Amino acid sequence: MSHHADYARQLAQRARQASRAMVGVSGQQKTTWLKRSAENLIANAADLVARNAQDLEQAPSFGLTAAAIDRLRLTPARIESMAKGLLEVAALPEPVGEVIEGYIRPNGLSVQKVRVPLGVVFFIFESRPNVTVDAAALCVKSGNAVILRGGKEALQSNVALYRILKNSLIETGLPEHAVQLIATPDREVVGEMLKLRGLVDVTIPRGGKSLIERVCAEATMPVIKHFDGVCHVYVDRTADLDMAVNILRNSKCQRTGVCNAAECVLIHQEIAAEFLPRMAEMFATEQVEVRGCAATQAAIPWAKLASEDDYRTEYLDRIISCRVVTDINEAMDHIGTYGSQHTETIVTSDVASADCFTRMVDSSAVMVNASTRFNDGGELGLGAEIGISTDKFHARGPCGLREMTSYKWIVRGQGQVRE
Repeated sequence: MSHHADYARQLAQRARQASRAMVGVSGQQKTTWLKRSAENLIANAADLVARNAQDLEQAPSFGLTAAAIDRLRLTPARIESMAKGLLEVAALPEPVGEVIEGYIRPNGLSVQKVRVPLGVVFFIFESRPNVTVDAAALCVKSGNAVILRGGKEALQSNVALYRILKNSLIETGLPEHAVQLIATPDREVVGEMLKLRGLVDVTIPRGGKSLIERVCAEATMPVIKHFDGVCHVYVDRTADLDMAVNILRNSKCQRTGVCNAAECVLIHQEIAAEFLPRMAEMFATEQVEVRGCAATQAAIPWAKLASEDDYRTEYLDRIISCRVVTDINEAMDHIGTYGSQHTETIVTSDVASADCFTRMVDSSAVMVNASTRFNDGGELGLGAEIGISTDKFHARGPCGLREMTSYKWIVRGQGQVRE
């Protein structure tokens, strides 16, 4: 076996032991760890900023953009908000042991369906160092052991954060390997980790499309994944047009580089003549490029003609595709053909249209008269989230604490045997 394979197996075996021990840890102990970790983050802020400076120095050599470098930066204020995030997770209801349903069978057996941890979670992410802390908090609170793998551009910061979390585990008497970090940038370790079905229960990749595709191709265990966010805003025949402009502005422009930002707007032909000029004015102000159908171009001379590919593209930028449709059915067909089952919204005053849209559109979140930006764990009241799943099995939409659990059946009898 290569040293990469040895290293991966060692991490996974430690995690498996820790996950067994985590089953016996009380909610109170987990809360104590979360609070201690928050205190230790604040106490070590100066050291964290110093470690982070090493990553920032390396960043240009990794070809990071100014925006990416800003996301990587740790400041005292950002460290404070990470600590606050830990306290927010501490305040969430305890998921493990929750009775999902329970009943008595005619033969007197008591049957309960009870929430339990997933076990060992391998979490791969290519983003801000705060995700290290968020992911550890969610996994431990839900009774799991987690192996973290951050991007190479944040390695020094992640190692420093991991040490704080690990020391807090030791100080509060939790299994010290409940949180582990892959402390090498070698990609081979990820490949070895993905082979370890039986030791690793689930892998969660959070990052760009190439990362997700690689993980899906190589993983031997289930993957909770999130592919593209090609999100739609459909402006129906009876829409309040002021509301529609506002929802579209928020969905597209509030933050363009996120998965729940709108990438396509569909407009009912009966209101297109009135709505398109208003939309054009708003997008011109917001400096958003419009790529539309012939009907869009007729109303917005500066719009570009959209290609087939444009309608499939997650721009994550100040660009939106646009199409005028004959009716709600054509809008839903468009979403079914070009969408990514992430988030869609309808703006309408008609209850029947809203009901039809929410029933027929197959996405992880479907909105009525609200921004696509609400498909988010915090916004939907789940507290923190580990990501948004566009899968259908196990977890869909924002993945919070409950989505980091499974369940088991507990049956209590008084000596019953099966007839």
